[in-house]
Amino acid sequence: MKLILGSGSPRRRELLAQLGIEADDIRPPEIDETPEKGELPRPYCQRMAREKAQAVVADEADVVLSADTTVALGRRILGKAADEAEAEEFLRAMSGRRHRVVTAVAVRKGGRLWERDVVTRVKMKPLSNAEIRGYIATGDWQGKAGAYGIQGPAGALVPWISGSFTAVVGLPLAETAGLLQAAGWPVWRTT
Repeated sequence: MKLILGSGSPRRRELLAQLGIEADDIRPPEIDETPEKGELPRPYCQRMAREKAQAVVADEADVVLSADTTVALGRRILGKAADEAEAEEFLRAMSGRRHRVVTAVAVRKGGRLWERDVVTRVKMKPLSNAEIRGYIATGDWQGKAGAYGIQGPAGALVPWISGSFTAVVGLPLAETAGLLQAAGWPVWRTT
């Protein structure tokens, strides 16, 4: 039995390492991540995690772990910003407001699928033009839902969260450990 991480995210690898888990293989799936017309953030995120897990090629005995993180501002999905202008638009929209970060996790073994999602509320402080420009200049926004990573320099822009910090980073560890155990993966090895 091998653990296959269906994600190219270095943050997810780092979070798994906090549990002492290293994936045997990393196979980021190629799927269409376009939201369906009228799709809300939470169902979208759940669908993405599920489709990623199902798209990874694996043996029947292998455990596949996939996840998706989506930033939701009301009913709006803030995905990965395409460029600096979109990153600035996202940050201005979240400035001084609360938003939700949804992270869905899907674990597959053979034909079985286990799923969980975690919703964390996040408040971004009111951002000045200098703070927005300074953060964008770091490049840290690239490849991150909502154009920010709470574990990096953007942590200085977030005075409050209610929920799971690791879910905002990209993988809720408590829920992920439970899903892996349900699939038969030994999370707490004693040897």
